[in-house]
Amino acid sequence: MQLAQLGEALAATKKKLEHRVLIGAYLRSLPPDEIAIAARLIIGRVFPESDARVLNVSGSAITQAVETLTGATLDWGAIGAAVDYGDAIERWLTSRGYAAQGEPLGLLEVYRAYETIAADNGPGSRERKQAHILAVLRRATPLEAKYLVKQLVREMRVGVNELSLLDAIAGVSGVPSRVIRRANQVGGDVGEVARAALLSGEPGLMRMSVKVGSPLKPMLAQPAEDVADGIAKAGGPQNLALEYKLDGVRVQVHKRGEHVWLFSRNLSDITASLPDVVEAVQQGVPADTVILDGEVIALSQSGRPRAFQDVLRRVGREREIEAFQEDIALTLFVFDVLVVGDAVLLDLPNSARWETLQAVRGALASVPRLVPQDIEDGQAFLKRARDAGHEGLVAKTLASHYTPGERGKYWFKIKPVVTLDLVIVAAEWGYGRRTGWLSNVHLAARDEDTGELVDVGKTFKGLTDEQFKVLTQTLLASKTHARGNTVFVKPAVVVEVAFNNVQRSTRYKSGVALRLARIINFRPDKSPDDVETVQTLRRLMAAERGQDEKER
Repeated sequence: MQLAQLGEALAATKKKLEHRVLIGAYLRSLPPDEIAIAARLIIGRVFPESDARVLNVSGSAITQAVETLTGATLDWGAIGAAVDYGDAIERWLTSRGYAAQGEPLGLLEVYRAYETIAADNGPGSRERKQAHILAVLRRATPLEAKYLVKQLVREMRVGVNELSLLDAIAGVSGVPSRVIRRANQVGGDVGEVARAALLSGEPGLMRMSVKVGSPLKPMLAQPAEDVADGIAKAGGPQNLALEYKLDGVRVQVHKRGEHVWLFSRNLSDITASLPDVVEAVQQGVPADTVILDGEVIALSQSGRPRAFQDVLRRVGREREIEAFQEDIALTLFVFDVLVVGDAVLLDLPNSARWETLQAVRGALASVPRLVPQDIEDGQAFLKRARDAGHEGLVAKTLASHYTPGERGKYWFKIKPVVTLDLVIVAAEWGYGRRTGWLSNVHLAARDEDTGELVDVGKTFKGLTDEQFKVLTQTLLASKTHARGNTVFVKPAVVVEVAFNNVQRSTRYKSGVALRLARIINFRPDKSPDDVETVQTLRRLMAAERGQDEKER
């Protein structure tokens, strides 16, 4: 496959312009029916974000397929300094003198194999998935196997993320970057954006619009140190509104007539698991056609929020829905409106969208909101939020547009205890009381320039013994390889991490490390694409150092 050669060329340079040229030339060389597939696979994404299908392939299944091919037990010690699982597999196949068998692989064949793997579930599916993987790898060269494995475990490490891919699509198609990015925001499929841009140009992309029933990427917030920092980032109290930050699950609500869809922050359809929320929207929202952004939380009889884990027991559930509905009732709080009737409101300022929200939300609750007069006013509002049991505040600039999928400089989350969402990429076997458990987990953030996941710390703190036991089984199921006492895993388990401060590190490629990190929550509602960026950690470190200088 040419895609493997492209991956090698991309990984060989850090120059963004060269990346754009290489990607553009590759996409331009493809037949129309391969463009969308190739664009996604470049960044390790097999299906569109709104597509619920997942490969669900374990690292052990891949390892066993490779061992079947070579007729030998994979010797990790003989592989050398592999940078990731895909690289390790290529090195092993090469060391064993393995050569591809049968007809060369085509991109469409690989994609159909992925579809087959994703569709194969139920009893015996693990063995069948392994057989599908073996069939594809048998026809692959060691280099092609490297990139097949990278895609199977979603760990590309070629220095290209979604934004740089979009820039490459803009360059090769001649369509303005702003048009490309808007199409991706509302379409939710970078593959379809690439196909439309190359085949139909700007007119084709302009036909990609917001549609009720098709989820948009949610707008994201970045951390602020405190109320004063949030107000400063917004340019003064007169420029922003403060809203309660609820400790729940983000939900995008789509309604047309009596038909209601509910989507999670990673664009999964969770409608079936939340019949009480669907009913609340049907009965409470008078507008015929609307898209709302909000959060569902569980409340106690006294009206205080219940634990986040209680909410997760409801969201995405496929069985015993009625029983859990009785035990854990959910309440939807809305905080934004994106569509009303035929009108798309993304480009309206936040202040105007809020006014529209109040007019269309009907009986649904909206999050408490305040336009502060000064810092003291904002601090008092934060205290009320905390006293009511909520996480903190979100500061939103009043003039900001809604930018799906972007963590821009318009929304800021303010929490007394700063936490970060990070992904587990490895863990070490414990000792003493933790013998037999994977307990010291390696935490990674994403480099927003390259899209690569890079280590930023380790922790064995924050979890109960029972949680460590369950986590051990989860991580072993996604094991890719081991080195000494360390088990490396597919980046899949996202955790919310608290810490004391960020410090400079010469040990980690990221250049930063968390001090006294501790896990406070699992976040199954988030994917590795949602984790915090290294750049955010660096900004936190710079802010901490600046504060230290002031205190001296």
